[in-house]
Amino acid sequence: MTQLVSIKSARPTPVVTLTDAAAAKVAELIEAEGEAGLALRMAVRPGGCSGFSYEMFFDSEIEQDDAVTEHGGVKVIVDSESADRLRGSTLDYKDGLMGAGFAIENPNVTRSCGCGNSFS
Repeated sequence: MTQLVSIKSARPTPVVTLTDAAAAKVAELIEAEGEAGLALRMAVRPGGCSGFSYEMFFDSEIEQDDAVTEHGGVKVIVDSESADRLRGSTLDYKDGLMGAGFAIENPNVTRSCGCGNSFS
């Protein structure tokens, strides 16, 4: 009888991944800031009509318990409290006729509001 053994990857799932388009746009925005050492900080905060909302801003400070990854030369920082809610998420950037902006695809979302800015 053959027994199947599950082998877990030694690599944990990254907290957040950036698409090439998102990494390029974030790099462009950081360059426009003109300040060396900036990274994109992503977080989840209580609020919004569904319970939580996303927050993104540039930061130069990295705390000891922050998760830090790099995509296309862009550092992404996520605080330890937000990491579990963001784990496995992808940040994308779309630029089209209907508008431009960042979009987060989060596999941990159980429901979201109509505006798309709040989730649980």
